[in-house]
Amino acid sequence: MESNPVLLESKSSPINLLNEMQQLRLLGHLCDVTVSVEYQGVRAEFPAHKAVLAATSKFFKEVFLNEEPVDGPHSNVFLNEVQVADFASFLEFVYTARVEVEEDRVQRMLEIAEKLKCLDLSETCFQLKKQMLESVLLELQNFSESQNSEEESAARPSAVPAAKAERDSPDRSAAAPGRGASPEGPAAKSKEKA
Repeated sequence: MESNPVLLESKSSPINLLNEMQQLRLLGHLCDVTVSVEYQGVRAEFPAHKAVLAATSKFFKEVFLNEEPVDGPHSNVFLNEVQVADFASFLEFVYTARVEVEEDRVQRMLEIAEKLKCLDLSETCFQLKKQMLESVLLELQNFSESQNSEEESAARPSAVPAAKAERDSPDRSAAAPGRGASPEGPAAKSKEKA
């Protein structure tokens, strides 16, 4: 009798694989490429794994698939106009699927993602920028609404008593200055009559 096939799937394997690759990179083990970056005279070298870079970046995939065979398995790639901190963050992202950067660096990370053709990082930056924009728009909307409600509440108290005073006044012409009314108002007239 034939049994039905079953799926064996690990939820932790992709995370474990990434973590292990990151540890190997940080220790410099099995690295087969050195990426040199330079920006405005600041230069740094980053050991990495071709397979990880090629799997996460179409730019690196094209470089590695089109490179001429050299003496030995190790390759060197030079990137100019890429800031050291940005490439370090890029590497951390491709090896861990996460990286923490300052808000003002998100645009630069998006630019490096586009330059290196890293779709995952590009999409992540785009989504974060969208959330940041929505947050700013929400804050502006809340601020605008609070300003409008403050203006409305500030306008109401001064308008209501004036309207009430006109309604409650028995002689409206006497309440308005400049219409021959005495400075004392209606109370003075009632005293004069008496």
